[in-house]
Amino acid sequence: MKNKTLESLIHEYLAQVKEATDLLESSFGTKNILGLWRSKRIPQRGSVTDNVTYELHGIGCRVYLPEACIDFDYGPDDRVDGFDLWRLYMYVCEVPHKYQKYTKESALKQDFNEYLKLEKAKKIPNSMSNLYFLQP
Repeated sequence: MKNKTLESLIHEYLAQVKEATDLLESSFGTKNILGLWRSKRIPQRGSVTDNVTYELHGIGCRVYLPEACIDFDYGPDDRVDGFDLWRLYMYVCEVPHKYQKYTKESALKQDFNEYLKLEKAKKIPNSMSNLYFLQP
């Protein structure tokens, strides 16, 4: 398969995060289950469906879908549409046949930095979040 672009990778990653958080919302009534865990209403690790599990960490969540593990952090105002270089790289490692070029972290980093220079994604000003968000 031909190498896909960074933009394709970002959109695919965010689609997988949406799928994962939609499953969490369906099961728990909210996309952001950190509060449920912190208030001890759900365990740190558990099942969402018969073949989907989750694991909460810090300010994020790892969801094990049948096709890949999706790791994401919750952003400001419970946003789930953020990404960073590390999470994109971890996703690439889950689906290396799709994004072979980016299995070399240096190639991903170079294209990611170029993407940021084009201002296609930015951090939220005055936020503690290290996530980037697509710009309209």
